[in-house]
Amino acid sequence: MHKILFTGGGSAGHVVPSVALINELLKTGKADLFYMGTDGIEKRIISDLHLPYYEIHCPKLIRGGLLSLAKNLSVPIAYRKAKAEAKAGLEKIKPDLVFSKGGYVALPVVAAAHDLGIPCLTHESDFSLGLANKLMAKKCKKVLTAFPETANTVKNGKYCGAPLRAELFTAEKKDGKKRFGITDGKPVLLVFGGGSGSDKINAAVRRNVLALTENYNVIHVCGRGKTLISKLNRYYQYEFLNDMPLAYACADVVLCRAGAGALFEILALKKKAIFVPLEGQTRGDQLQNATYFKEKGLCHVLREQALTDNLPAVIEQTLKDDKLAAALAVHHFHNGTKNVLFEIRNALKK
Repeated sequence: MHKILFTGGGSAGHVVPSVALINELLKTGKADLFYMGTDGIEKRIISDLHLPYYEIHCPKLIRGGLLSLAKNLSVPIAYRKAKAEAKAGLEKIKPDLVFSKGGYVALPVVAAAHDLGIPCLTHESDFSLGLANKLMAKKCKKVLTAFPETANTVKNGKYCGAPLRAELFTAEKKDGKKRFGITDGKPVLLVFGGGSGSDKINAAVRRNVLALTENYNVIHVCGRGKTLISKLNRYYQYEFLNDMPLAYACADVVLCRAGAGALFEILALKKKAIFVPLEGQTRGDQLQNATYFKEKGLCHVLREQALTDNLPAVIEQTLKDDKLAAALAVHHFHNGTKNVLFEIRNALKK
């Protein structure tokens, strides 16, 4: 039986697509699966799958400013230690393939696997390659991509689409409403800011929460340690949700960041959405992701600087946008799970 080691992390977007693949592979029972990552969000997400988990300590490159320059001085030493930890784990597991979902967590794992002669695949969900995937591209047999255009930017690129969890498409609205205790007929607004939450989105929603709860049931996923005491009717706060498919199922409109994982999930479900791209200490990937689909008429985009300007009106406009609904209805969103699984199986044959 083949052994496949998954890696990637630092954000939920670098883990959740792997969950879609892992769930499908577990159904077949034809491979032993493992995960290697840090004591971060990836460990919390993967714990529900009960896979053997190998923890390493991996440095993250801080972007922007003189302060980041000082903090990054220790990265080379920490990276070498992380690679050594990864190598020790790989020598113990002896996987036939390493599958990376990118992020700084995956870089030392793929580098160590390459040194040991273990074949690697990596997948990029964003419109442009992240730094880790740029650095590890030559160490991988293929760089699989969610956007067709991205595959053309790297020699070994292959467009596969974004892996999406099967349960996204089976969750039902009535079950979602029951899960969150929603009993009236008002529309549901789902708000989240990524795996760790968004302070800016949280603040904007809370400044407008009285107006929003007059017209919506608000499911607000705030991030760990970011919920506030509230007894407001129609306002439901959570630090983190493991059952996002049910939240999506009952949502009529979504307000969230533009990480590729969430973006593909929301649009594949044909949900009306307002994406608020993360800006500042970033390469601009979220703005690229959101702009790509905005230009196709498939979503609305709200820049951070305009986040608090009449937010209820922006949400209402999105909910009532008939052109947006029509564009979503006819657009085919490709689920890349089968294609990525094909590439995994193909790599194991060679």
